Amino acid sequence: MNRFVPAERALRTAAPDQLLQAIRVVLARQYAASSVELFMADYGMTVLQPVPVPPYAAEPLPIHGTPAGRAFGAQEPFAEPADGDVERLHLPVTVRGDRLGVLTVTLPADHARQSLAELAEIAQILAHELVVAGRHTDVYLQARRLHRLTLAAEMQWQLLPGHSCAQPEYEIGAQLEPAYAIFGDSFDWSSTADRLLLYVTNGMGEGTEASLLTNLAVNALRNARRAGIPLADQAALADQAVYAHYQGAAYLSVLMLEFDLATGRVQAVDAGSPRMLRLRRGGAVEPVSFEAQLPLGMFEETDYVAQEFQVHPGDRLVVVSDGVHEAASPGGERYGDRALARAITATRLLPAAQVPHAVLRQLTGHRSKVAPDDDALVVCLDWNGRTSSGS
Repeated sequence: MNRFVPAERALRTAAPDQLLQAIRVVLARQYAASSVELFMADYGMTVLQPVPVPPYAAEPLPIHGTPAGRAFGAQEPFAEPADGDVERLHLPVTVRGDRLGVLTVTLPADHARQSLAELAEIAQILAHELVVAGRHTDVYLQARRLHRLTLAAEMQWQLLPGHSCAQPEYEIGAQLEPAYAIFGDSFDWSSTADRLLLYVTNGMGEGTEASLLTNLAVNALRNARRAGIPLADQAALADQAVYAHYQGAAYLSVLMLEFDLATGRVQAVDAGSPRMLRLRRGGAVEPVSFEAQLPLGMFEETDYVAQEFQVHPGDRLVVVSDGVHEAASPGGERYGDRALARAITATRLLPAAQVPHAVLRQLTGHRSKVAPDDDALVVCLDWNGRTSSGS
């Protein structure tokens, strides 16, 4: 019997808050591990936070410039020599492309070389169990916090599907800033055997009021989507839900995209301010424009029309909220399409999951010390397409 089978059984039968303790026992017994630590990526995707939080665990680790951060960024196991004949293995903890953190296992060097593949698989099993356990305990959500979240940010992060997602046809990465004080911007995605739906919303207002507005709109879109309603009608029903509650006093913008996974045909409803740019393989960055339609909830019973365009294997789509596009430098210069195109070009070799954070770092440099007055949202989608043999 493979040694990882007892590890899988231990994870599946452990209490939700005891996953790390369960895997420590098994890895010590089956792999002679002397130390096992779990680190979760924080909301800002800058630090790997230990589980449980200090002072009862290891210290937080920067994602950039550390062995654990290297494993997290590359999404590949990384072996770090330790004292004597001991190695420290850093293993990505990732589920369906959503990068949760790193499992660090210290064990004899000869065991490490022989056990790397099995331990990497155990880290993936752990990722699945962390997602399930998150429905029943706050331990892992608490571990992600470098700082306390505002109430509005708490509401928004609970609404979001994750930081990234990967399937054979596509890869998605998304990030919001300021991570611990966001309030209105949001993103959502959902896939079936044939379709991917991606929504990017640009909220209105501040604090919990903005978060409440976004929660209403996103859940109205989900309700319509889960009823099997076409894209344009999803927008119309969400528009009615927002207008019924706010009577036009509050509204929000959304870009809705529905991808046909087999053909790359895309339906789009552009209801407001999110902007999309496309980077073609070997080409320049170009804006993708649609006929502008009214934001959700601005007027009663607005009709929406879906437009179409085509994506090709190798295309990269980057969608930003106006907190990115309209961000001002100390001298009042807008970030705009030109700077955004430079940032997209500069990050062309990064995987989709890393692009949003890299673009937002460049945005921070543009703003310098000017405090942001709006959420900044970046979503990146890499289109791989579907092979003739299927998904």
